[in-house]
Amino acid sequence: MIKIKANQQLVFNKINKMKKIIYTFLLLLFIGAFTNEIFAQTNWKAPIEADIMVNPLSGDADSVKKGKKVYTQMCVICHGAKGKGDGIASASLNPKPANFIEANIQEQTDGAIFWKLTNGKAPMAAYKDILSETQRWELVNYIRTFKK
Repeated sequence: MIKIKANQQLVFNKINKMKKIIYTFLLLLFIGAFTNEIFAQTNWKAPIEADIMVNPLSGDADSVKKGKKVYTQMCVICHGAKGKGDGIASASLNPKPANFIEANIQEQTDGAIFWKLTNGKAPMAAYKDILSETQRWELVNYIRTFKK
């Protein structure tokens, strides 16, 4: 009987030790994911030459409508219908998709946003070979409609 209690105590101690290890691991994982999310969107910079690109469709209302159509087909799943980065796929992505309403996105030049759409950065897809140059500029124009 004493031997059984001693074995139970050993098992109990091992379980508690494993719980502590798991909780510590989860805490570190959470901190890492949170830190990565904060820095991922703010650290992704387009090169300087992207900033001088001129949007050939700037002010074209028809391009915004076309951009919305492309956005609905290609972007909503990650960035959400309202551009907040809360699409259904966003839960599984790290870093999280950009929130197009935020100032750090809206303050970027059209050229920088176009460059990011073109080249991507995991988990953001590169659309260089998927969308035409015109479609990417249309997306830029639609993304501008998410301003606060």
